[in-house]
Parts: sequence; C-alpha cells; structure tokens
Amino acid sequence: MSTIETTSEPKPKETEKSLSITVEFTGGLEMLFSNQRKHKITIPARTISGKTPTIKFLVQYLCENVMKDPRKELFVLDESVRPGILVLINDADWELEGEANYEIQDGDEILFVSTLHGG
Repeated sequence: MSTIETTSEPKPKETEKSLSITVEFTGGLEMLFSNQRKHKITIPARTISGKTPTIKFLVQYLCENVMKDPRKELFVLDESVRPGILVLINDADWELEGEANYEIQDGDEILFVSTLHGG
C-alpha cells in the first residue's frame, strides 16, 4: 500500500477590504470637521484604480466624506493640503515619508496642524 503525502500550503491572505486609521486636526482645523479633533475612519484598502490609497487620496476623501464646513479652501489648495498646514504621519513629518504620495497603512495616525492663526 502506498502512502501519498500531501503538503498543505498556506492559503493566500484574503485581501484587506479597508484600512482603519486615526485622523486628527489641531490649530483650528477641527472647526472645519464638526469641531471634532480626532476621527477614527475606515477607508478602502484599494482606490477605484486598484492602487493603495495615499495621503492625496485621504485629503480628497476627508473633503468629500468627513468635512461638513463648505470652506474647503481653508484646508486644500490645488488638490493638496494648503501651505501652512503641517502633516505628521505616525509622528513623523510627511516630507520624510513622501508627502502626498505616502501609501496609507492600516493603523496609521495622521495629524493635520494649522500654523495659520489670526492676530
């Protein structure tokens, strides 16, 4: 009698369908987002084009789905975060992470800080 050995290869992980992240607004930006500083949001793990979402995607998503204030120009200029707003990704300056092209990971913490204040 012969014995047939079978090896069971691990099944490929099911593709994640969403990413859970924390987004925080300070320096007055929270006024544009229902006066709420911290938002726990879930975004798609893939964009319509099949790519991993980036900060650029997140900014557009925030404007379309989270921001209730109509004054989007206080947050965005030319489809990017307006000058004078610092962006930290997991406590690191976004300039060190690829700026708007940073690919968002599950569990990321994104902080937007306005340095523009009235006098």
